[in-house]
Parts: sequence; C-alpha cells; structure tokens
Amino acid sequence: MARHRDLGTSNREESPKVKISRDSLKEGLMIFKYLRPYRGHFIGGMIFISLSAANTMTFPYLLKKLIDSAHGNLTGAFAAAPGTIAAVMIGLLCLQLVISYMRIYLFTYVGEHTVADMRKDIYRHMITMSMDFFAQRRVGELSSRITADVSQIQDTVTTVIAELLRGILTFVIGIAMILFISLKMTLLMLGVVPLIVAIALIFSKFIRKVSRQAQDQLADSGTVVQETLQGITNVKAFTNEWYEINRYNKSIRDVVNLSIKTGKYRGVFVSTMIFTVFSSIVLVFWYGVGLMQQGIVSDGDLTAFVVYTAFVGGTLAGFADLYSQFQKTLGATQRVRELLKEETESVAVKAIENLQEEYKLQGNVSICNIKFSYPSRKDITVIKDISIEAKSGEQVAIVGSSGAGKSTFVSLLLRFYEPDAGKILFDGKEAASIPLSQLRRQMALVPQDILLFGGTIFENIAYGKPGASQEEVTAAARKANAHDFITKFPEGYQTIVGERGTKLSGGQRQRVAIARAILKDPVILLLDEATSALDSESESLVQEALQNLMQNRTSFVIAHRLSTIRKADKIVVLEDGMVKESGTHEELVTIEEGLYRNMTKLQLFEA
Repeated sequence: MARHRDLGTSNREESPKVKISRDSLKEGLMIFKYLRPYRGHFIGGMIFISLSAANTMTFPYLLKKLIDSAHGNLTGAFAAAPGTIAAVMIGLLCLQLVISYMRIYLFTYVGEHTVADMRKDIYRHMITMSMDFFAQRRVGELSSRITADVSQIQDTVTTVIAELLRGILTFVIGIAMILFISLKMTLLMLGVVPLIVAIALIFSKFIRKVSRQAQDQLADSGTVVQETLQGITNVKAFTNEWYEINRYNKSIRDVVNLSIKTGKYRGVFVSTMIFTVFSSIVLVFWYGVGLMQQGIVSDGDLTAFVVYTAFVGGTLAGFADLYSQFQKTLGATQRVRELLKEETESVAVKAIENLQEEYKLQGNVSICNIKFSYPSRKDITVIKDISIEAKSGEQVAIVGSSGAGKSTFVSLLLRFYEPDAGKILFDGKEAASIPLSQLRRQMALVPQDILLFGGTIFENIAYGKPGASQEEVTAAARKANAHDFITKFPEGYQTIVGERGTKLSGGQRQRVAIARAILKDPVILLLDEATSALDSESESLVQEALQNLMQNRTSFVIAHRLSTIRKADKIVVLEDGMVKESGTHEELVTIEEGLYRNMTKLQLFEA
C-alpha cells in the first residue's frame, strides 16, 4: 500500500538544508525585517552574550593565578592571596548569574515576538490566497510553513546567533590566551585539534544521515497509525486487523533496526572521540610537564592552558552543528519567502462593520458568454459558453450530469476564479468592479459536504455573522429547523460538534450550515446539492429550511434530485460546459428527447 508522508504529520520534520551562497544569504536577511522592532532588546542580548563569553574565559586565567599563588609564584601587580583570588572568582560567578538571566530573557523576548509577528504575517498572507493556490498544495505542506519552518527560524534568533557570537569570542580569546601562556604548547595543540575536529565532522555527518533515516521511518509508522484509525471502518469491514498489525509491526521493526544501527555508530564515534581527546590531553600534559620541569611554564600555566584548549576544541566542534543549523534556517526562510511572494486576493483582512452603500446589491445577476479553464489544467475547457440571467428574488436551478461544470459555475460566481472570457454582472456592474469582500459579504454558500469547525454549535452558526447575539443565533436556528435537535443536547448551543462536525448527523450538519447562511442574511444564495446525500426524513427538514432561506433572495440551486427544483423560476441544463436547455419545469418536460425530460424519466424509473 503506497503511502505519502504528509509534511505536517511529523513533529520531527526538519527544514531542508540550503547551500550557503549570496542568494541564500540575501533570502535569509528577511529575518532582520522582523527583528527591527525589537532591535534594542536584540542588541542588549548581544552585549550580554559578549559579557558572558568574556566572563567565562576569565576563569581559567584566575584558576592559573590561584594555583600559582599556592606556590608563591605570583609577583608584581597581579600578586594576591589565594583567598582574594577565590573571592574574585565567586564575585564573577555572581555576576554571571545576572548576565545569563538577562541574556536568556532578552533573546527569548526577541525570539518569541519575532516568530509571533512572522506567523501572523504568514497566516494573513496564506488565508488571502486564491483558491487555485490551495487547490495545488497540501494542507500539511502549508501547515509546515507556519510551524516547522518558523520554529527553525526561531531557533536561529534565540540560539544560533547567540551561540555563534559566543563561539567566535571564545575561540578568539582562547587562542590569544594559549599563545600568551606558551607558544610551544600552542603549536603542539594546533597540530592535534584539527584531527579531532575532522573526526567529529566525518562521524557526525554520517550519524545524522542514519538518524534521519530512522526519523523518516518513525514518521512512516505514524502514518500507518493515522491511516488505519481514519479508515477504521474499512479495516473492520474487511476484517483486515491482522494486515494492519503486521504492517505496523514491520514498520516498527525497521525503526528499531535503524536506531540500533545509529547506536552502533554513535558508540564507535564516542569511543573514538574519548580516546583521541584524552590521548591529546595526555600528550599536551606530557609536553607541558617537560616544559614545567625546565621552568619554562608554571603549574598554573599548564592548568590554564589545558582548560583553554578544551574551550577552543569544544568551540570548533560546535561550529559544525551551528553551520548545519544555519543551513536549515536558510532553507526555512527560503520556503517562507516563496510563500510570501505568492500573489493574494484583494480581500479585507479587518472586520467590515457596515456594507458600503455603493456596493449594496439588489440580486440581479447576468452571466454573459463565460468561458473557463482551471489554471492548473489550461488544456481542458470546463465551461465553454454559458449565459444565464437571474432577476432579483428568482430561484434558478442548475442541473446536468457529473462534470458538466455546475460546481465550477458556483466558484465563478463567488469569484474564487476569474473567467477566461465573458462577463459576470451584478445589478449591471461588472463583478471585477465590486471589491471581493463587499461582494462575498452579500453571498452565502451551502455546499453538499458541510465542513463545521471543531467548536460549539453556537460558534458555527455565529460564523455567518461574527458577534451575533444568542437571540439572533436562536432565531436563525429556528428558521433552519435546527433549534429542536440542538436543545435536546445536554449543553444545547454550547455542544461541541467535534472535528469537521463528526458528532452531528448529515442532516444536522446541513441545518447548522443553513442556519449560518440565514444569519448572514445574503442577497444571493448558492446551494450546491445541499440535500443529495440525505435520507428522506432529513431531506424533508432540510428542504423546508432551504425554502425559508431562499425567500426573497436570488438563489442558484445545483440539484441532483430534480423533484426538489420543480418550483424553480428557471431551470438551466448544462452539458459539457454549455447551456443545452433553459426554462421552467413545465416547459422543459415537454421537449421531445430533451435532456431534462430524459433525466426526469430516469429518476422516476429509479424511484
């Protein structure tokens, strides 16, 4: 069974690495656009990270002084009693407490605010994209942009930049101090450290590759669980529990084998590094002891040298991981930038309190010779030539076989897409001359497949008019024949409908959607096969609710069951993207060999 791992299903998903170049660095500069409002806090954090590095690198030098003071080797201006040196070290530790707190606080403040602003911009931009954009992308992929990619950027702002500055300062100060202590031991150390760094880089790169394989396999096992639970009805119906158990067990075995393989290589890596590092320390100590016996260096010099060497070596090893993290950040910023460059619809992103008088519609709609192909399938003309006239308050039914262009017609009315040719007029005005938000504010769609949000029934109905009162919501529910079933729930209107409204039946979801449309009080109503999937009892209740909804409104009804549209003012029959017949029910059934007449006969025969 083929499975595609959705980008949004795994918490372990990592942003792709991008080669560091002039272009990728230019893309990465977008971060600083969001840092700008918090540059004061950011600069403060950089200052404190610098103080932290300087303070930390002071300790080996003071340790040297403390050891030398015990042997009475201190002379001149820096001579001090051991107690005095220890007190200074304790004082620096107290200062480090304040520095560390301020550093973490400032970078966290900057990181959280930066990421929050970035997520707001991405979400605002994403939600104003055209329908074609969403038709060509997976939900998981888009979710990944606002979660995984932005989190990677946040890590850079709060951690990577700080650690990079700390590493540079530690490396520079460390090299300067070991050169100051002993040039000969520094040359020996510099001959050994590159070997350690090379081993670390080679092993870490290989281990990351195997770890990535294990993570991908673990994500695949999670996909098995997700697919099985989502399709549990099919699993039970086909008695394939054993098959799914074996499929999951095999996936987990692969995870275990890859993880053990990773563990083996980690074991070799750690063992090799321990041997190499400690051998190097022994070598440097042995050479240092010889210099100490010759009186070239003191006990404190040797101790401080070893500590500084450890700092330098650790910093060099850390640079490899910082480089990897930086590559991932550039990959994340590149993907976010690609999203933000996408063209959006010109919709309002703030609440519109009142409908502007100049854009108020009466409900007259004229469709004039429109043609349309989906942007992703330009070679297939879905609508070839359609002209329909609807006067204010009329009910126009759209019928036809599957693929005739009925749902596409509704999408064009809502301006989800723009026609390739022809015009759509509202009250004689071209659709393009009316702002999208003003136009859609006066239209309501009740689709066949109702999607309810996972909140309460009240919230789902009030979605048609945000801020509506309980009385308004209740009145809309009564007109939609939904009030009775809602009040039978223990929590009434505060009942949680579950993900996608799964706790409600199909008829109940339809009536909640109709109540939402009634509350919106649209001028133009679009019904896309709103009763085709319901049983007779539910259909009767929903049909009555729809009649309440359609009163005094221009309505376009896409119908599968022709018995529900007999009273329509006009019935338009589509075939292959063109209008084949148009008229009332009584007119169309009299056409010999007419499409509508044949469809009516067929449905009567099936009944």
